[in-house]
Amino acid sequence: MRRTVILAVVAALGAGLLAGCAEDSEEPGGSSANGGGGGKGKTTITVGVFGAFGLKEAGLYDEYMKLNKNIEIKQTSIERNENYYPQLLTHLGSGSGLADIQAVEVNNIAEITATQADKLVDLGKAEGVSKDAFLPWKWAQATSKDGKTVGLGTDIGPQGICYRKDLFAKAGLPTDREAVGKLWAGDWNKYLAAGKQFKAKAPKGTAFVDSASGVMAAITGSSAKRFYDENGEVVYKTNPAVKEAWDIAAAFATEGLTGKLQQFTPAWDQGYANGTFATVSCPAWMLGYIQDKGGAAGKDKWDVAPAPKPSNWGGSFLIVPEAGRNKTEAAKLAAWLTAPEQQAKLFEKRGSFPSAKAAYSLPSVSGAKHDYFGGAPIGEIFSRAAEGIPVTIVGPKDLVIAQNLADVGMLQVDQKGRSSKEGWDAAVKAIDNALDQ
Repeated sequence: MRRTVILAVVAALGAGLLAGCAEDSEEPGGSSANGGGGGKGKTTITVGVFGAFGLKEAGLYDEYMKLNKNIEIKQTSIERNENYYPQLLTHLGSGSGLADIQAVEVNNIAEITATQADKLVDLGKAEGVSKDAFLPWKWAQATSKDGKTVGLGTDIGPQGICYRKDLFAKAGLPTDREAVGKLWAGDWNKYLAAGKQFKAKAPKGTAFVDSASGVMAAITGSSAKRFYDENGEVVYKTNPAVKEAWDIAAAFATEGLTGKLQQFTPAWDQGYANGTFATVSCPAWMLGYIQDKGGAAGKDKWDVAPAPKPSNWGGSFLIVPEAGRNKTEAAKLAAWLTAPEQQAKLFEKRGSFPSAKAAYSLPSVSGAKHDYFGGAPIGEIFSRAAEGIPVTIVGPKDLVIAQNLADVGMLQVDQKGRSSKEGWDAAVKAIDNALDQ
């Protein structure tokens, strides 16, 4: 759950974590005011999101209203996605209480696409939408088997490896990002090998990675097939890619290469502040978080190198319910908000990496560098990663499976010294119970 929340509350690239402007609400959205009129002859378009989603904070609503004087945009937000999403499903089922546009987190898009497509507008046919502008795998995630595209991608989470140059130097490892990337290029096992090299000369009180669960998530994010197969069957127990991710991550734990931390906890935050781990698998949106938690003392000590393989962690979509009062105008707004130019602005101001590949050639993306990370060319690094991410099969209960593998299974191996098999068995039991199998 922490993971889905953090996607929507990450920092602007240059300013660390920003406080959200959204207000909690008991409804995912609300119907348009005055039958579609927001007063003074304007059409009110409502947008329902979770957390500080970024569109409002980046000024995109204000810009659209300046361009379209007859439109008023009102946003409602529920802080946590695990509270927002069940209500969204309830309202889609009843056809009432919906906003004109609703946000959907990537871990929920497969279920929405498979079970709610008949209740949603086909945004692939909306005015201003170009399929070719998006990454193929992102477009595919919200497209049903019969070719209906129910969601437009806002952002994605291409991953790199963020590393501490000072700790690498003390351990006798290279510090130049190109040389660092070559340490593990093409193979997650090479990342494990680099960890063993680091441990041999590691500064006292430091670990190579923050957590085994973070490693596992990064590896599974680089596979086309993870927890489900192309027929919608749950296959994580027998999938070699999941087995490899589990085994490598468990090796990080049993070899003593982790800080034994759980991500998005106070202890993890303190690890950044105290410089107690040398690397972390980091999507683009995490850079501002690291800057915020690492503080001034971490500036120029952190850098970013490519991950062993292109991997994704995070991202969201916008959908337009058929029950909305302003479907045509809502679809136009959704198309505009997810157009390459607006996605580039969202990246520049909020750190959300574009899902529209057409944005990658825009100067604010292609030329983006991050001062905190030694001037790392983050636009170039994450664009290359994004374009290499496979078309991943996303299942309806991906989040349930991933969370139990991490927090029930791998955490026991990492923190409690359980064997890899004991951790795996505990995770499988919890997942079976959650999925009623």
